[in-house]
Amino acid sequence: MSLPVKTQWIPIAPGFEGYLALPPAGRGPGLVLFQEIFGVNAHIRAVAEQYALDGFVVLAPDVFWRAAPRVELGYEGADRERAFGLMQGYAADQALADIAASVKALRARPEVGSAKVGAFGYCMGGRLAYLAAATTDVDAAVPFYGGGIHTQLEHARSIRCPVQFHYAEKDDHIPPSAVEAVREAMAGRQAEVHVYPGAMHGFNCWARASYHAPSAALAHGRATAFLARTLF
Repeated sequence: MSLPVKTQWIPIAPGFEGYLALPPAGRGPGLVLFQEIFGVNAHIRAVAEQYALDGFVVLAPDVFWRAAPRVELGYEGADRERAFGLMQGYAADQALADIAASVKALRARPEVGSAKVGAFGYCMGGRLAYLAAATTDVDAAVPFYGGGIHTQLEHARSIRCPVQFHYAEKDDHIPPSAVEAVREAMAGRQAEVHVYPGAMHGFNCWARASYHAPSAALAHGRATAFLARTLF
């Protein structure tokens, strides 16, 4: 029996690739999935396939392509240190260029056609999804525990699409004051902010010690319902 989701690596720009996951129907609205600092690893690829099963054409761009193409890292020890190093070397102008190129490449896919396109991501990828909402023509965005969003709230005034934020209550990297700053900056816009009691940073990733199944399941349900409303 063949798998219902077909996957492949595709070019986005010269030297820049992304992992594409197609839904069982073969076409649908597009979703750009921005990675954590650990690369387009097994977990991110599985998330791409998860949302493809929900009916979306998902593209996970390999944003560390300049320094470490297709890098796949774990969550502890030397891998974690390398991941932070890659993030620190990822310049803001590079990120904005990669965001724009990824959205453009996904919109150009025949499997998406004239359908809408959204962006989502985790940790660093959550921040990139937020920036996609502010700097591109995406139709919706879903940042999961996006680190650093509260330091870039000047971009909030440029956001015209609906955005759904997901945060952990016990996040060592994103304090409650940062979540409230995001909530205040997005007041009056099409925005939802959800906080998950008892959850820690990285609660969606089943490969991490901080995985919290109840929060992950609830967040996935909220995200897919939100994306169904805004993209289909």
